[in-house]
Amino acid sequence: MARELTFLINGREYAISPTKIDRKKLYGWTENIALDSEGNECKLVCTDESGTLIIPKGGIGLGIVSDNGFWVQRSELKAVYDDGTPAELIPSSYSVPIELSGKASVEELLNHSITLFYQLDGASDELIDLVGNDIYSFTYCYRDSYEGKTAFILAAGDESKGKNLFMMVGVPNEFEMLGLFQTSVIEEEPEIEEEEDDTEIDFSMF
Repeated sequence: MARELTFLINGREYAISPTKIDRKKLYGWTENIALDSEGNECKLVCTDESGTLIIPKGGIGLGIVSDNGFWVQRSELKAVYDDGTPAELIPSSYSVPIELSGKASVEELLNHSITLFYQLDGASDELIDLVGNDIYSFTYCYRDSYEGKTAFILAAGDESKGKNLFMMVGVPNEFEMLGLFQTSVIEEEPEIEEEEDDTEIDFSMF
């Protein structure tokens, strides 16, 4: 059964199953399969540093060790903020109702790099009308995490065929821009004085 998101707006809850839309569903995909001389499919393996020991798939993993070289379990780790205070765990968006109260502008949406795109299947006409032409934003977490991403909810579609709800998840773009009326000083590179060669040339050497 698909996981559901529960949205809370105007005191009412609406449960919706998001459907992920990716490039494969839109455009299809191709795969390159490596075959040996007998037509058998080749499998990807790893080797050790010497190149003599073959390590099959699943034979390599990541681990965490302390400064003293001892193995550390993930359950022993604690997340903290930059000032050292314990970080607050954000619950999964699928475990608690999501209140749609914060609205975002088009500029705020465009200032994010969208990494995930969902169609909210089964959204009622009532919920679509409540969203209307507004863009709602909230913090999205697929599972319990200490850091969430920004999600946007909006309605789009043809009026004749009806509208659908979509959810876009992204991260803010961190870049600096200069305005048209801002000026900056271009520092000219200092001129490098060329050293004069006082050595006399004896043409009899040629």
